Amino acid sequence: MPVPSRRHTALTVASATATALAAGMLLSAPASAAPADGPSIHTIQGTTRVSPYTGQHVTGVSGVVTGVRAYGSRGFWFQETKPDHNPATSEGVLVFTSSVPKVAVGDAVRVDGDVVEYVPGGAASGNQAVTEIEKPSVTVVSSGNEVPAPVVISADTVPDAFTPGGRASDNGYVNGLRLRPTKFATDYYESLEGMNVRIGSSRVVGATDPYSALWVTVKPHENTTERGGTLYHAYDAQNGGRLQVQQLAPVAQQPFPVANVGDTLAGTTEGPMDFNQYGGYTIAATTIGKVRDGGLVRESAKPGADDELSVATYNVENLDPTDPQEKFDALADGVVTHLASPDIVSIEEVQDDNGAKDDGTVSAEQTLKKFTDAIVAAGGPRYAWRGIDPENDKDGGEPGGNIRQVFLYNPDRVSFTDRAGGDATTATAVVERDGAPALAASPGRVDPANPAWQDSRKPLAGEFVFRGETVFVVANHFNSKGGDQPLTAAQQPPVRGSETQRHAQAASVNAFVRQLTALGKKARVVVLGDLNDFDFSDTTKTLTKGNVLRSGIAQLPADERYTYVYQGNSQVLDQILVSKGVKSFTYDSVHINAEFAQQNSDHDPQLLRFRP
Repeated sequence: MPVPSRRHTALTVASATATALAAGMLLSAPASAAPADGPSIHTIQGTTRVSPYTGQHVTGVSGVVTGVRAYGSRGFWFQETKPDHNPATSEGVLVFTSSVPKVAVGDAVRVDGDVVEYVPGGAASGNQAVTEIEKPSVTVVSSGNEVPAPVVISADTVPDAFTPGGRASDNGYVNGLRLRPTKFATDYYESLEGMNVRIGSSRVVGATDPYSALWVTVKPHENTTERGGTLYHAYDAQNGGRLQVQQLAPVAQQPFPVANVGDTLAGTTEGPMDFNQYGGYTIAATTIGKVRDGGLVRESAKPGADDELSVATYNVENLDPTDPQEKFDALADGVVTHLASPDIVSIEEVQDDNGAKDDGTVSAEQTLKKFTDAIVAAGGPRYAWRGIDPENDKDGGEPGGNIRQVFLYNPDRVSFTDRAGGDATTATAVVERDGAPALAASPGRVDPANPAWQDSRKPLAGEFVFRGETVFVVANHFNSKGGDQPLTAAQQPPVRGSETQRHAQAASVNAFVRQLTALGKKARVVVLGDLNDFDFSDTTKTLTKGNVLRSGIAQLPADERYTYVYQGNSQVLDQILVSKGVKSFTYDSVHINAEFAQQNSDHDPQLLRFRP
C-alpha cells in the first residue's frame, strides 16, 4: 500500500461543487466568506464529513503542528489549542503543501489557504473525502510549543456499530449526515480526522506489507480468529476496531516494524489521524510501538492415508519464469512441506512463458516446468500437468501475463483421462459413456463463450481416475473485486459492482455441475479455486444452489474460516466445494501466507481429502 503522492482530486467550489451536490458528496452549498480574523479549525471541520467551508479561502487559521509528512503526499497537520466541547467536530486538519513543509512539530502557525475536500484515489474510488487546506501561506509564530494531548483510542471509545447507512434521498451517501461519534466507529474516527491520537498495546491483525503499513485492532475481543486475526464473517460485521498504522518518518531514516498477525504492537503508537485510499482511517505515526512476537508459525497438513484422494487449490500469484528462483522454491516448499504433496493441485495465476511481456506468447510450459522441477527439488513428486492456453489478453489479469488455471497431478497416484478437443474457445460438454457421466473434452473449458467469462479466467474441467473411481475437478478463478467500493466508502452500504459478474460465473459452474450429477447422482465433482468472494456471499449461494455443491470451508470451526487477509480482515476468497457423491471429507485451510509479512503468495492454499 503505497503512500499516496497525488494529485489532484479535490472538490473545489465551482464545477466540483455542483457535481458533488448532485452525487451526494456535498449536501449543502459552501458557507459565506470566512470571518476576517480566521475561523477555528473545528469550525472548518464542522459536524459532518464535509467542511461547510469547502471551496472558500480562509485566513488566519491558528494551531500547533502535530505531524509533518515530507515525502509522498507532502504536508503537515496542525491542531486547535482552544477546542470546543462538541465531540462531532475535529480539532485538527491537514495542510497539503506539495513541497517539503517548512514547519516542525511544535510550531505554532497561522495558515491562509483554500479549504477543499480531497478524495483519495479519486471520486471513482468511492472513498470519503478528507478536509484539507491547500495552496497555503504559512507563518510560524513560535516554535517548541507543547503538542496538544492525544485522544486515546481504545475498545471503550470505539462504538461497536461500524457506519451509518446513507439516506435514500442522498443516493446512500453519508457525507452530509451529522456525525454521531458515540454511535458509529467510522463517525468516531471521522470526528478525529487530522487530530493527534494515541493507541496503547494492540494486536496486529494485518501483517506488515511491502509499503510499510500494518493493521491493528483496538478491540481485542472483536471476532477473533484462532491465530490472532479478526474475522470478516458478514457484510455487517466490518470490525470497527481495525486501524491502519503507517509512520511519518521515512523508512530509510527509521525502519518500519515487521509484524505478523497475532503479534502485538506494544507500547504507544501516536500521531495524526489520516485517511487514505488504501484502507481509510490511518494513524500517521510520529511515535510507533515495538513488535512483540506472538509466535505465529506456518501450518503444515498431515499426510493423508493411502486410500484418500487429496485435492488442493493454490493461487501462486502471477508466477512466471522471470520470477526469482526463490519464489519457485518457496511455493514448491508450500506444496511439499505444508500441503503434504497433494494428489491433485489446481494452481491459479500461472502466467505465460515471458510473464507480463505483451508479445502474443500464451504458452506456460516453461513456467510449469520450472515450478514442477522446484517441487521435485523440494522432495515432492514429479507432477504432470494439464491445462489450456488462453487467447492472448482475453482472460484479464496483468496485461500480457495471460494467467490461467492448471492441474498438477501425481501420476503415481492418479491418472488423467485425456480426451482431445479442448481449446480456449471450445466448451467441453457433459456426455454419457457406459451409463455414466464423462467429459467430451478433457481437459476442457466450461462455457467459455458465456459473457460471464468476458475478460476473466474460464473454468478448467478435467476427468481423473483414482483407484478405479472417476473424479471430476473444475478449477476456477472468478472475477476480481477490482472497482468495488471500500468498507469506509462515502456511500453506505458500499457498492460491490464486481459481484454481478461473479454471480453469473457461479451460475455457469453450477449449471455444469448439475449436468454431471443429472447423469450420475453419485458423480464425484470437486469445484475449487480462487472464487474471489466470501463464504457468506451470494456468489457462494449461487454456486451451491439446489444443494448441488456443499462448501468445504463451512465444515471448519468459524474462527478458522479464512484464506486471505485484507485491510486487517481475515476472510474467505479461496474455496473447495464438493458434490453429494463425495460422502465425507476432511478440510484444511493451510495458513502459510496471508498472515505473514514474508509471503510467497497473498493467498493461503486449501486442502481437501476424501475416499472415493
